[in-house]
Amino acid sequence: MGEALGGLKRTLMCGEVRENNVSQKITLMGWVQRNRKLGGLQFIDLRDRTGIMQIVFGEAINAEAFEKAKDVRPEYCIAVTGEVVLREAPNHNMPTGLVELKCESLKILSESDTPPIYIKEGLDAAESIRLKYRYLDLRRPDMQRIFMIRNRISKSVRDYLDDNNFLEVETPMLTKSTPEGARDYLVPSRNYPGMFYALPQSPQIFKQLLMVSGFDRYYQIVKCFRDEDLRANRQPEFTQIDLEMSFVEQEDVIKMNEGLIAHVFKEVAGVDVKLPIKRMTFKDAMEKYGSDKPDLRFEMEITNITEDVKDMDFVVFKSAIEAGGSVRALCLKGGADLGRKPIDKLGEFVKTYKAKGLAWIQLKEDGVKSSIAKFLTDDVTNSIVKTMGAEVGDAIFIVADKNSVVFQSLGALRLELAKQFDLIKDKNEFNFTWITEFPLFEYDEEEGRYHAAHHPFTSPMDEDLDMLETNPGEVRSKAYDLVLNGEELGGGSIRIHDSNLQQRMFKALGFTEESAQERFGFLIDAFKFGPPPHGGLAFGLDRMVMFLAGTENIKDVITFPKNQNAYCYLSEAPNIADEKQLQELGISINVKEK
Repeated sequence: MGEALGGLKRTLMCGEVRENNVSQKITLMGWVQRNRKLGGLQFIDLRDRTGIMQIVFGEAINAEAFEKAKDVRPEYCIAVTGEVVLREAPNHNMPTGLVELKCESLKILSESDTPPIYIKEGLDAAESIRLKYRYLDLRRPDMQRIFMIRNRISKSVRDYLDDNNFLEVETPMLTKSTPEGARDYLVPSRNYPGMFYALPQSPQIFKQLLMVSGFDRYYQIVKCFRDEDLRANRQPEFTQIDLEMSFVEQEDVIKMNEGLIAHVFKEVAGVDVKLPIKRMTFKDAMEKYGSDKPDLRFEMEITNITEDVKDMDFVVFKSAIEAGGSVRALCLKGGADLGRKPIDKLGEFVKTYKAKGLAWIQLKEDGVKSSIAKFLTDDVTNSIVKTMGAEVGDAIFIVADKNSVVFQSLGALRLELAKQFDLIKDKNEFNFTWITEFPLFEYDEEEGRYHAAHHPFTSPMDEDLDMLETNPGEVRSKAYDLVLNGEELGGGSIRIHDSNLQQRMFKALGFTEESAQERFGFLIDAFKFGPPPHGGLAFGLDRMVMFLAGTENIKDVITFPKNQNAYCYLSEAPNIADEKQLQELGISINVKEK
């Protein structure tokens, strides 16, 4: 280290130099942003993660440094020493723009090839190139700002939880495969040939065991792994802020986490989160917004018009109602001027969500225009318009089907209309809501059985316990999600701590006593020894960073992310293992070519 730096010590960061440093002799180190000649002087913009400082070289300042500076190219790593002076031509657009460094000594620490990507703000380059040269992509100031925000979030979380008597406790990465909703990543064992560890999808079972252990307030910022199809806000490995509390009910967990969110958003972004955060039941969220993570930054609720149209002689509506479904609609203010082509595109859009089609009514100045005009009477039209609260100039979009399809398609259409017609006026708004009373079970039509909507340890609501065996589809859970701007920021539940109730839950899910013991035996056994009432929650740290950094792509907030197919361009993982490794693991490979 000493030889490489020649005894030099960095005294300030580039972005820290100000007027109060004038006349001081300092040493800066960093990367060359650009090098330009102006008259008899040479100017280098030197960059580190704090900002940029202008360095000036001249024959009269130091001839040796001046000659050396001529050969310096962008992204060379250098050290410079000199006196801080006021700039003759200040740049008020940069924090260090009133001063510059008159360089008396230049040391080239390492040279650089021409980078394959530009190291600049707002780079417009192919994602594959950015990910392959991620170490260069991360040099960019806008990327470094994201990770400074991430660091502040993590510190803020730890400060708050430490102040509230939580203990940071680590849980294992090599564990047992348990059904949690997604595929596990499996790790073969050399010591136990033919057997596998699983990487944790979450620390769920272990944090419950910690409650049994008496660690009544636990947290960790932890890596989790899920082998699932990816999209903009998913990665195969992601980070959770995971916490659990003993001797609590739902209100206690919600209140603690509202405090956490308010603390983090204030500390990191200066945002005052209004507490308590509003709440909405799962049932209301689905019926009003078609989603369990509704975006509430704009008006436009789904409205049930089944009663208004039940006597219409229109087979699509009739068959939906007779099958136990419904007819529901959205009202687009000012939508009467939409042409047929964009309306047809909206019809194709809802079909991707299994809707059979999209009926529409436009309330024009000269009368009503509709795709179902021949089935509409004046009375039915007036009834629909009144129920919808529609006015002249508006458009009404209608879907009829089983409720799950109606909710899904109209929920998606609502978001699409908001996007197309710019209905979200304040893009910087943080609109939080809790969603509560989730169904305890989801029915899988293919398998013909119920699955746990969250996980098998979620507690049913007390008033629904009698329906656990007789009507499981109607049982609500003590589960809660915190939603922000249409995205799930975090979620959790009060857990089952009663062994008898846990057995009833396993039975409702189709587990025999033996299969439950095989999958969850160590938790079932632990619950024989006085488990406390407990509950918790996990926030997606990556998603929180996305919101506070203002990006919609999770890859922007993870240092070395995978692409859409879970491939790492940088390290070229996954890759083949050599034959010796496979033999040690007792594994033979038989891969069919795709």
